[in-house]
Amino acid sequence: MEKTKPHIDESALVALLKNKDRKAFSQLYDNYSSALYGVVFRVVQEEEMAQDVLQEVFLKIWENIAGYDASKGRLFTWMLNIARNASIDKTRSAEFKKVAKNQPLEDTFRKVEKRNPIENKVEYIGIRNLVEKLKPEHKSIVDLIYLQGYTQSEVAEELNIPLGTVKTRVKLAINHLRELI
Repeated sequence: MEKTKPHIDESALVALLKNKDRKAFSQLYDNYSSALYGVVFRVVQEEEMAQDVLQEVFLKIWENIAGYDASKGRLFTWMLNIARNASIDKTRSAEFKKVAKNQPLEDTFRKVEKRNPIENKVEYIGIRNLVEKLKPEHKSIVDLIYLQGYTQSEVAEELNIPLGTVKTRVKLAINHLRELI
C-alpha cells in the first residue's frame, strides 16, 4: 500500500518553509515542480536548459521565502513570477543568445516542430514554407522575434541595425505572410 503525504495548508507550508523545514520544501517541490517546469519550458523551449532554470527557481524560492507576503497574493502566484522572471532572464543571457545565434533557421523550425508536432494542426500547415518565401532579412527577424523570443530592441542590437528598421521589417514580414495566407 502506497503512503500518501499529509496535505498541509498553504499558510502552514509557508510557515514551515520560513523555518527552513526540508520536508516542507520537499512537499513544495512535489506539489509545484511540474506546473513551474511547464512555465519555464514554454519560455526557454529547451529541455535541459528548462531543467536548469527550474533548479534555480527552487533555489530562489528557498532563499527568498522570508520575503513572501501572503497578503499580496497566493504562494503559487509568487512562485510563478519567480519562475517566469528566471526564464526570461535566461533567454536574455549571453549563454542563451550564443546558443540561439548558432542555430540556423531551418534547425529552429525542426526543433519547434519536434517539440510541438504540427501535422494535425490545420492552422499551422504550411507556415514554415510561407516563412521560407520571405526575404532573408525578414526571415532572420521573424526567426529571432517569434521563434527565439528576442525583443525588437534585442534584434536591433544583435543584427546591428536601427530599431526603426527592425520594426519596419517586422511589419513588412507580417504583411507579406498575410498576403501569402
